[in-house]
Amino acid sequence: MVAISACLAGEECRYNATDSFNKSLMDSVGEAYIDICPEILGGLPTPRPPCEIVGGEGKDVLAGRASIIDCYGNDVTLAMLSGADQALNICKSKQVKKTYLKQSSPTCGCGKIYDGSFSSVLKDGNGVFAELLLSHGIEVIAI
Repeated sequence: MVAISACLAGEECRYNATDSFNKSLMDSVGEAYIDICPEILGGLPTPRPPCEIVGGEGKDVLAGRASIIDCYGNDVTLAMLSGADQALNICKSKQVKKTYLKQSSPTCGCGKIYDGSFSSVLKDGNGVFAELLLSHGIEVIAI
């Protein structure tokens, strides 16, 4: 079983209530997948203010050394961590071995995330969900 960021599967769950539908990805995985959005699972609304990790990357948020802040300065770390934990539990219960995640997200970002300055600058790093998956031996592929 594979998991896919819900926005890549066509759900309008991104911060701005749009999707990032990826037809070639969906054609390649067929019907054996689950779609998942840690931000929605964490109780955040759609649309919602853009959020970025401030002070590090996903592993730093998990260790309590960084926070996830929206563009208005509100701390949404607890909601993001809750959603990432719920999403991980779903993946484990479905025996997911591989995930396709939306790059640059503070939860799903893998390899590249925004730098926390809200200036559209990317830096190396993972979001909290991607980091959790990797730490549990689940393959993550950035799309």
